[in-house]
Amino acid sequence: MSQTSDRLLPAAGELQENRHGTSRKNYFSRQPYLLQVVIFFVFLCLLQGSSSAGASTEDLPRYTVTKAVSQIEVDAVLDEAAWQDALTLELPFEIDPGENTPSPVRTEFLITYDDNNLYIAFRAYDPEPSKIRAHVTDRDTPWQDDFVGIMFDPFNDERRGFELFVNPMGVQMDLSRNEVGNGDQEDHTWDAIWESAGKIDHDGYIVEMGVPFSSLRFPRTDGPQTWGMFPFRAYPRSVRHQLSFVPFDRDVNCFFCQAPKFTGFEGITPGRNLEFDPTFTSLRTDTLGDTGNSLLSGDPDTEVGLSMRWGFTPNLSLNGALNPDFSQVEADVAQLDINNRFALFYEERRPFFLEGADFFDTPLQAIYTRTVADPDLGIKLAGKEGKSAIGAYVAKDNQNNLLFPSNQSSDTEILEQDVTSGVFRYRRDVGRNSTFGGLLTIREGEGYHNRVYGADGHFRFTSKDGLRVQLLGSDTAYPGEITNNEDFDDQPDDPFKGYGLRAFYLHESRNLAWWGLYQNKSPNFRTDAGFMPRVDTRSFVGGAEHTRYPEGDSWFTRMHFGTEFEHTTDHDGLLTDQRVSLWYGVGGPMQMWLNPSFDIKKEYYDGVTYDLTNSGVYFGTQPTGDLNLWCNFRFGDAIDFDNSQPATRIWGGPGGRYYMGRHLQLWVDSTFEFLNVGGGRLFNAYLTQMRVVYQLNTKTFVRAIVQYTHVNRNTELYDEPDDFAARSRDVFSQLLFSYKINPRTVLFLGYSDNYNDSDRRAVIRTDRTFFLKIGYAWLV
Repeated sequence: MSQTSDRLLPAAGELQENRHGTSRKNYFSRQPYLLQVVIFFVFLCLLQGSSSAGASTEDLPRYTVTKAVSQIEVDAVLDEAAWQDALTLELPFEIDPGENTPSPVRTEFLITYDDNNLYIAFRAYDPEPSKIRAHVTDRDTPWQDDFVGIMFDPFNDERRGFELFVNPMGVQMDLSRNEVGNGDQEDHTWDAIWESAGKIDHDGYIVEMGVPFSSLRFPRTDGPQTWGMFPFRAYPRSVRHQLSFVPFDRDVNCFFCQAPKFTGFEGITPGRNLEFDPTFTSLRTDTLGDTGNSLLSGDPDTEVGLSMRWGFTPNLSLNGALNPDFSQVEADVAQLDINNRFALFYEERRPFFLEGADFFDTPLQAIYTRTVADPDLGIKLAGKEGKSAIGAYVAKDNQNNLLFPSNQSSDTEILEQDVTSGVFRYRRDVGRNSTFGGLLTIREGEGYHNRVYGADGHFRFTSKDGLRVQLLGSDTAYPGEITNNEDFDDQPDDPFKGYGLRAFYLHESRNLAWWGLYQNKSPNFRTDAGFMPRVDTRSFVGGAEHTRYPEGDSWFTRMHFGTEFEHTTDHDGLLTDQRVSLWYGVGGPMQMWLNPSFDIKKEYYDGVTYDLTNSGVYFGTQPTGDLNLWCNFRFGDAIDFDNSQPATRIWGGPGGRYYMGRHLQLWVDSTFEFLNVGGGRLFNAYLTQMRVVYQLNTKTFVRAIVQYTHVNRNTELYDEPDDFAARSRDVFSQLLFSYKINPRTVLFLGYSDNYNDSDRRAVIRTDRTFFLKIGYAWLV
């Protein structure tokens, strides 16, 4: 799981290519070492066919799950006969911060099933029920509360699975877990339709879960199935105790390979597994007129869309969308966009792309679904059959989002042209814990194409050692809007090719981790279906970290210190980046975490190599169940990219979250940045984000968001002062009413607006939007 300090553990030759694309000779034929990489892939696959990593499957505990003898109502009252007959186990171990020590509290785990549903329950005993941390919140949010749940691997392949958690108020949290992508990853965007209930009583609390098999993926078989399962409880007090059903070996760096085996589930079926999701969206945006003094009412924009999901096998689903609802109700977390060289990254939030997102994960980020902006049609296939995992989508878009990368900076452009995007991702299990895969992405428009193709693998040699490697080639041609535009005269006029290579080796044991990364991206490498803001780099990164765990009644919960070295050149051999980093981290009482760090760097920009030294510190704590505080500060040398001169920088800010009772949440986060140059203070920049949420019940909330950005510049210190305003302020606000029966049966009603001003204009509201969205999940 992410946020490991507060949650689950463990959850870290020269190519002389024609830069203008006039050479038609394939670079693979000119670079024999690339062919050697492909041969190396094949060798690793053969090697992994007989290798084994992690503990032996035969050594893991095994249990039999029996079928329910009566109907079950999910109400957090375990009075049905089925629960009296269900498999019942206890969670006797604390796996963090204690290392397989006796659990401080008692927890019972119960499991059974019927033809249509998996049923899970917990009796979480607590000697002081008044100290249970529990809030009524939106789904996928109460990670700082007490909670219980299960992580399970229905394919029993020890590579990928699902996680279902519930807090004492019955609030759901669900994730998918992928151990073969870019590290051990948990995907919070995965949402299933299931039932849950929670209740606090004088003994602690009870949680009950009912999960339709139609919401899960699992193998096709008429007989019994064996699933890896890991029941879990989070018990946060001064420290966050993580409780487990079995001991956890910190010397083994895979998770599902340590999960006990549960056999049963005979005859289960997802049914027809057909879901239709009609949506209705309507919005009206009012904008400034030509006079710039008042808002003019916009025309209502109303659309009806239909999304469909068909699980034509228990583990392979086809998603389609006609006039799809790709609206984004959740506001992006704001970022300060000042003195930056490269494009900012924003997470995907649209439901169509969120399901099965981990199937599209690759070491190089060649897939970034936010490049699909305004499609009329979308089709997606994702799932796993046997040892083969597949992810594919096709979307016909009304605009083309282009990112132009280089070593020194990146630029963007939006073209109003139709473009068709297609992505195909294939992954094959090799041996017990390894995979080998391929990728093809295609974007096509009038006079334009970008095609990316290649192979990747994740190879586990031992329980502590693994290698992730990917080789990609690209073939690109820009349309006339780009090649004929003098603003983009640094981009090739003719079709051109490029390549990217990434290899990451990680050794991770209980007390020591060390790693090495080699990455090579040619100047003309393009991944227009992905996010690649920097190319023309050859990078080597190496590092090590030592972790110390407490013994006995120690004051700390975990301590680590490490170092990392980075060396990056462009393809002409020029050193562009070099860094040595040192850091230290320690966790302690009140869920405290302190992390100071120190960097010594060289950075090349606009013909000059700068020597930079930076220091920083992060501090966070949760002294009570209602209050969470954090702050992050960095200071030291920097570069003024607008004026190509040395500078000093102070950056950071505090933040906090406070619950007033069980239903009201206040959240604020602040970031500031000060940049000083030889003549004085160049700019002050401030960003404050505030959020107030009142959760009426587990399905309904009202939320207000305000994002405020304020920048003051000393324009006399700029080489081109007319290009910058001395002062600018921007305010975004949003008010939202949300009612969710499940993740896809929803009602959203909202309002948002933007204000801004500068020294050239007074404060004025530039736009306002009213919006309504209704979605319904119809299960057949």
